[in-house]
Amino acid sequence: MVNDGVADLGLPRTSILKYAPAKVIQALERIAVPTALTAGETLFREGDDGDTLYAICDGSLEVSVLSSNGRKLVLDLVNAGNLIGEIAVFDPGVRTATVSGRTDCALLSISRKNLLDALRDDPELGLEIVALISKRMRQLTEQLQEQVFLRLPERLARKILHLTADQDPPAEVLDFSHVELSEFIGTSREAVSKTLANWNQSGVVEMKRQHIRILDRSELRFLSGVYAI
Repeated sequence: MVNDGVADLGLPRTSILKYAPAKVIQALERIAVPTALTAGETLFREGDDGDTLYAICDGSLEVSVLSSNGRKLVLDLVNAGNLIGEIAVFDPGVRTATVSGRTDCALLSISRKNLLDALRDDPELGLEIVALISKRMRQLTEQLQEQVFLRLPERLARKILHLTADQDPPAEVLDFSHVELSEFIGTSREAVSKTLANWNQSGVVEMKRQHIRILDRSELRFLSGVYAI
């Protein structure tokens, strides 16, 4: 990870940051340090000490944890316009997940010290940032509930919708292998492949080796059990 070559970054007004007031965007940009991360490089690991929040300007980060038997579970794919690492800033301690670059990424890193200094100068800024981070935490809670309570087809449909929803209009092609999708929803590759094959036959998706094309987003929403994704 390097801190050069990404100067003059601006925060995109997409994803979580589209809800941020202009004063929050300006404050974060003012106290941030530009940081570059290459695809496959680890930003931080589960269990590391952490005191830095990151805002994603470009690229995608993968958030994952390891089970007690060493099995990898991917919790989320975080795209431009999102924040990551916020827990360690407001509750200093170890990182709760591993974050790595799925693609090359341009980030803004914001230290706990610099953020708290900014909040002391403008206490109202703290309320806006807490509201923003609360939206992110709400998303993570919803994903955890899906992981625990939903059946495989519903989990898979929701994950595909979630992973293609950040763009406007939503992306129609998801560049994920069946192995990667199985890591996202905590099941086997075979189970994912069988479900996708059924959807391929019914015209919901077109299944390729390394990507999935959504043919009928309305039907995919129906299969997910949620109509507002």
